[in-house]
Amino acid sequence: MRISARTQYALRAVAELAVAPPGPVPAERIASTQNIPRRFLDNILLQLRRAGLIHSQRGPEGGYWLARPADQITLADVIAVVEGAPEYGEHGGYPGVARPLADVWSALREHEETLLTEITLAHIAAGTVPPT
Repeated sequence: MRISARTQYALRAVAELAVAPPGPVPAERIASTQNIPRRFLDNILLQLRRAGLIHSQRGPEGGYWLARPADQITLADVIAVVEGAPEYGEHGGYPGVARPLADVWSALREHEETLLTEITLAHIAAGTVPPT
């Protein structure tokens, strides 16, 4: 699985929101803390807001916060918003001795999906990853 820079920025931004105290977090704080270009971050935050993963408030006291508790938002949720649903090519039909490779790719895909749906922003905020 390839994780784009955009997805990495999105994950870093929501991780920052997961550790923030209650209340709005200004985009500028997220950008500077996570070293994300501000204009790029603004587009990502808009995408996450439209998907319902975060809320926003305008004004001098404005900013962003998670729409649900951190333990209810998985890495897969964030990745799906930024990357869209994964598309996997068919690997069947390999000839001869290579035929079992299709099963390897399928198992790898399932492991990735399971891992990303089990890890929440709360895990990231706590610095713990559940055992695989």
